[in-house]
Amino acid sequence: MASVVHFDRSALKVNQAAIIALTILAFVLQQPWLVALVAAVMLAGTIDSRFALFQQLYLRVLKPAGLVKPRVVMDDPTPHRFAQGLGGSFMAASTIALALHADAAGWALSALVVALAFVNFAFDFCVGCQLFFLLTRAGVIRRA
Repeated sequence: MASVVHFDRSALKVNQAAIIALTILAFVLQQPWLVALVAAVMLAGTIDSRFALFQQLYLRVLKPAGLVKPRVVMDDPTPHRFAQGLGGSFMAASTIALALHADAAGWALSALVVALAFVNFAFDFCVGCQLFFLLTRAGVIRRA
């Protein structure tokens, strides 16, 4: 059964923007540690939203300062968490590839995450969420 709750899409947008910006910065500056940072933030935020650093930036700084307005909708956060965990896993794989000097594979994996985050940011289409729905329908993922 889906768990539909009040969900602030602006927090999601800030999260996506931070993932995109930091990963592009990592590539431009050739700083794989930034990829590792993004991976850690994404995976930690998947486990517990209190550790979602980019969303906390929105909640504690950007929203109170009025720099980003809230956009609260009714939505199920589970597919978004799945998508973030999947993206974080790809970023972790990117980090490992870069550490092993498999730069082409490492940067390709991080570029994939940037591309999918951009699609969600710009067009409100979450590929990871769609994958979640397909896997749920196929019985691969069971909902509690």
